[in-house]
Amino acid sequence: MSALLEVQDLHASYGHAQALFGVSFDVGVGEVVTLLGRNGMGRSTTIKCLFGLLPAKSGSITFAGKSIHNNPSHSIAQSGLGLVPEGRQVFPNLSVEENLVATARKPRKSGQILQEWGLERVYKFFPRLKERRMNLGVHLSGGEQQMLAIGRALMTNPQLLVLDEATEGLAPIIRDEIWDALTQLKQQGLSQIVIDKNVGALIKFADRHYVLEKGKVVWGGTSGELQGQKDIIHQYLGV
Repeated sequence: MSALLEVQDLHASYGHAQALFGVSFDVGVGEVVTLLGRNGMGRSTTIKCLFGLLPAKSGSITFAGKSIHNNPSHSIAQSGLGLVPEGRQVFPNLSVEENLVATARKPRKSGQILQEWGLERVYKFFPRLKERRMNLGVHLSGGEQQMLAIGRALMTNPQLLVLDEATEGLAPIIRDEIWDALTQLKQQGLSQIVIDKNVGALIKFADRHYVLEKGKVVWGGTSGELQGQKDIIHQYLGV
């Protein structure tokens, strides 16, 4: 499988406090990869570096064969990465429809060709958003806000969708809806990086996993391999 994203030996700090110590991982075309670990172990920091929200001190990030290392955030988004951020961060005073079109972009001409995302396709994918399309973001439930955050990212027509805390704080029935949606996206060939605490759901859904501990990758492998590593799950994920 050809690598869509390659992260090599990434180091990053918050002021004088180093947060990442040589993180390396890759994501293949059409593959779903997770970053696992307890809170504060470097997962979200890695995502911030990926999107240029935190400058990396050293290392390299290559996407679709081109370096995006420490590029401006808008340039990284334009290159084909879509982010569903922790906390959803929908625009509270815009309607659902205004949220969706605010960052919409046509697909890139080069690279992997996926079916184009537009308003009607997002509404078909998340019918509840169509029902609530005139409602302000602030008036949506947590589950609806997460659907909106995913829909907004899809409207940028990404080649790689990154979800930070994909189902955090959602009711179990809504969580299942989000996993179903992400599984459909995988079946459509969309590459994904997923951060979530629900290891059981991730093992069923993702292809490969990387476990982070204190800013380092301490384990990597397939879902089948992770399932057989009960000690890894217990030691690093507390499950």
